[in-house]
This record gives sequence, C-alpha cells and structure tokens, in this order.
Amino acid sequence: MSEAIAITHVKVFDGNALTDERTVVIDNDIISDATTADRTIDGQHGTLLPGFIDSHVHLMNIADLEHGTQWGCTTMLDMGSPAMALTDSLRHRQGLADIRGVGNPASAPGGMQTTRMGFPASSAVTGPADAGRFVAERVLEGADYIKVIVEDPRRMGAAALDVATIAALAEAAHQAGLKVIAHVTTIAALINAAEAGVDILTHAPLDAEVDDNLASSLATRGIVSVPTLTMMHAVASIAERLPTHGAGIAYAHARATVSAFHRAGVTILAGTDANTAPASPAPIQHGEAFHDELGLLVEAGLTPVEALRSATVVPAEYFGFTDRGVIEAGRRADLLLIEGDPTQDIAATRAIRGVWVAGVQVR
Repeated sequence: MSEAIAITHVKVFDGNALTDERTVVIDNDIISDATTADRTIDGQHGTLLPGFIDSHVHLMNIADLEHGTQWGCTTMLDMGSPAMALTDSLRHRQGLADIRGVGNPASAPGGMQTTRMGFPASSAVTGPADAGRFVAERVLEGADYIKVIVEDPRRMGAAALDVATIAALAEAAHQAGLKVIAHVTTIAALINAAEAGVDILTHAPLDAEVDDNLASSLATRGIVSVPTLTMMHAVASIAERLPTHGAGIAYAHARATVSAFHRAGVTILAGTDANTAPASPAPIQHGEAFHDELGLLVEAGLTPVEALRSATVVPAEYFGFTDRGVIEAGRRADLLLIEGDPTQDIAATRAIRGVWVAGVQVR
C-alpha cells in the first residue's frame, strides 16, 4: 500500500475562488478527508489546482503524453487518431494523463483528412445513408466520442460534408449515447454544424466572427465551444493558402468569436489541438501550450477564474468525469501545485512546483 501524503500550507482552487490555506491529503490514488499522513510536503504557501483537462489533443506516442502530463494536463481528449488502437495503447499508464479518444474522424470523400493527412478511406462518409456504418465502426472500436470534419462547401465543394450527412452522423451518434464534436474553422462550417445538431464546436472561424445573435442562438441550444485559440493563432497566417480557406483570414475573427460566446453564455472548454503530426498545419506543444491557451482565453474576455474553470470543473461536469475536476475527498488525486495566484494572474499556472496523476507525483 502506498504511503499517504499531506500537502500543507496551500490555498486550493475550489472551482470559484481560492480557499484559505489548508492541508490536502493524498491516500493511494484519491484525495482523502484525513488530517494526518505518513509523509508531508510543504506547499510553501502555493496554490493547489485540480489537474487540467485538455479537451482537444492529438496523441501519437508516449512522449506526447509525457510532455502534456509534465505541464499539468492530467486528462487529455484525443480528437483524431490514425487508429483507435493507437489511443488504446496509450491508456492506463501509471503516472501519465488519463485519455479519451474519437479514433478516426468522419470527413467527406476527397477531403484533406483522407487525401493529405493519412486517415483511412473508410473514414470518409459518402452521404446520410453511410452515417450509421461510420458510427457503428467507431462504437465497435470503443471510441468515446464522434468527431466530424465540417468544411466550408463554398471552398471544398463535394469534399465537404453536407448538412444532411452531418445531421445523420449526429443522430446515429446520439442514438449510441455519444457526443458529437465538429471541426469548424469558417463561419459557414460553424453554421452548418450547428444546424445539423452537433454538441461541440472545436476551433473557431478565421474568416469572419460570430455575431451576438448567432452566439445567443448557440447558447440557447446548449452547444459548447472548444476554440483552440492556440492553434487558430498558429495557422492564421497560412490558412488562406490552404484549400479550406480563402481571403480575409485573421486570428482576430477567432478571438472575437470567443468574446461573443463569452458574452452570450456559451460554455467554453480549454483545448489546444496539441500535436506532433507531420501533416498538421502547425505543431503545437503538448502541455506547455495549454498555459498559452488559458492566457488567450483571458485575452478574449474570460476572467482568470473562468479560464481555470474551463480547464477543470466545467469539462469534468460536461463530459461526465465525476471523479475529477475539483479537489475534494473521494476524487482522483490529479493535482497541480503552483506558485502565485492564478485567479488574479493566469500566467501563474506556469510556475509549477508539483504535478500528481492519480496520486503519483510526476514533477
């Protein structure tokens, strides 16, 4: 049996604010309500946060998982893998982040995913009648969610899924009890995905911003955003050279969209699109980029507390992770010890003193 560890002299982020200094005890892999322990770690008046949940990554190997974990991302949601078997091979590693995955994303025949990015031809969905086949294959593989690539039909023509096909995918996924995440990087793609009934919009438009009326409509429908501003910032300068985009591309559109979402009350979850894939338009560092994402969310209008919530309690609640997201007895001991007060200065999350994954200290 592992020794119980007490982390003393720390303020705790409780999902809304910092508590007074207290002691948090780790017993095996969970947080205990005990007041004593076998060993003590002096938190030196730092801040203890729940481990971060990165709601959009792409994992290729153990190194990706290690990098993310070292920076405090103790849960990662893989949003597109060459094979679900790869995702499965990275699960349940002691001292490394817990992961979920979508396997192959659905895309249109002739789209970039199958022609340039190495996804198998079977991941292309030929029309509404083919949606059930695609979802059934993902369910059989053990996918945790369904991912759909929604492109602008004005740019991609037949290489973009139409609304009827996206809606059929959403319906089949919902019948299987799975949430649907839509890749959207233009305003037309966003509107089509929303009309088709997806649950989550990942990325944000680079060609135009969402106005307050559209944002309010999305909020009313309960659609969630994972804007991946880190990736949007990285690709903004090259997107107009991609076949998926035209002129008028600017990161400012993505940032303004997040601001509109925030004003309207759209639920925003932190995600980076971290990846090391050779075919990716931009490499994004696992883990370290998550702290950039929190800063960009604050620049777009979230308060530091709201940014922290988007990385902890809110995704835990939305995705049904009832064992994490907050620091309380009985929850997984996924913890991040930092210097400073991130509720006042979000950059403080970078000053890491310790990281624990299910009670195992990894930094």
